[in-house]
Amino acid sequence: MLAGAALLLVFEGWGRGLAGVRRELAAACYEDLLELYMPGLWYEETGTGDMAAYLLDAFFPVGGGEKKEQESYPTQVESELSYEMILAREAADENYVDEETGKVVIVGEEQADAAASDMPEAGGTKEADAAADSEAEEGGREDAQADEETPAQGDSAAGTGLLAAVGTGEKVNVYSREKLRDFDFLVQNFYQIDSTTTIDGSQLNVDALLGKDVRLSHDASTPQILIYHTHSQEGYADSVPGDAGTTVVGVGDYLAKLLTERYGMNVIHHKGEYDVGDRDHAYSNAAPAVEQLLAENPSIEVVIDLHRDGVREDTRLVTEMGGTRMAQIMFFNGLSRTTRTGDIDYLYNPYIADNLAISFQMQLAASEYYPGFTRRIYLKGYRYNMHYCPKTLLIEVGAQTNTVEEAMNAMVPLADLLNRVLTGPQ
Repeated sequence: MLAGAALLLVFEGWGRGLAGVRRELAAACYEDLLELYMPGLWYEETGTGDMAAYLLDAFFPVGGGEKKEQESYPTQVESELSYEMILAREAADENYVDEETGKVVIVGEEQADAAASDMPEAGGTKEADAAADSEAEEGGREDAQADEETPAQGDSAAGTGLLAAVGTGEKVNVYSREKLRDFDFLVQNFYQIDSTTTIDGSQLNVDALLGKDVRLSHDASTPQILIYHTHSQEGYADSVPGDAGTTVVGVGDYLAKLLTERYGMNVIHHKGEYDVGDRDHAYSNAAPAVEQLLAENPSIEVVIDLHRDGVREDTRLVTEMGGTRMAQIMFFNGLSRTTRTGDIDYLYNPYIADNLAISFQMQLAASEYYPGFTRRIYLKGYRYNMHYCPKTLLIEVGAQTNTVEEAMNAMVPLADLLNRVLTGPQ
């Protein structure tokens, strides 16, 4: 390396005839230095030459001492390294993850309170008050949680009682279309927009959101709904290691059972594991299976990716209905757009408007019939495999601090809401 540098100095000033030789020697010096002191960067750059050319011009000027101006970097296009980072962020971003540190957080006290209760202003119901009260009482319940019995497929006494009661109620809240047309009201009561993305009234237009017919178009003679889990290893506070029935997969089993047996729907529950040993690429790993399932079952109209969230250990996402405690749920949408880069072309999703429509119709129905059951819809950048089917729902069922029973119980009102939205009047 030093010999190469010495030769370079000797050649310096010999005229334009040896410019090519000087550049090759400079490149060799650059790559040697980069490999020695920054091997990771050297590996990333050896195939591109772009950074090498820039640094060569900056540190080893050739010909007339001219300084080449650095070209601006197009913000709508990201490098392969950024793409890898996006894959990793996408795999974790349905949780509250700080973009800079990568740590699971709740962003600010107001949002922490919103995550714990998230009731629309039109609420003020007994259920909403009970949800807030139960959140305040959870500080010293860890020992009691450890003693709770884990239900089999949600068939606890409480779950059975709730199953009998759900589906017969009237609306608790009624929202006028005029009020929902107010963008500020809509966002404040139904959405939580992550700081890394942006959205405006052209996409959150209530007439467009409610104008899309998301109902099932055919009977249950062929598959209608696909349930799967990008993160199949997500469990709860009292999940049993090695027992998938006590993770989000078991929660998916119970949801599929309710939709099939109570509402007569044709459901496929896919239990593939895509985050074992490689959570950072879970969405990419799951993509081929989702494509194949939809290709083999073209009658599927609704895709549900069931997860559980990640929150601070002192946060409990619990509400109570009819004397039954259950985990709060949250609908999650990816916009394929970040504040920093704008629209991400290589994460194109032609169904963003459809995704937003079905999640809003579910959220509105939940606010009307089960105030306090859902947190606000979370909007984030990236895509989350929501581009394979117009009616795709990414649903967070509680968090790691909930019990399995609470998560199971939450499937009862969720199944009822799915039935209302997918089969009810437009």
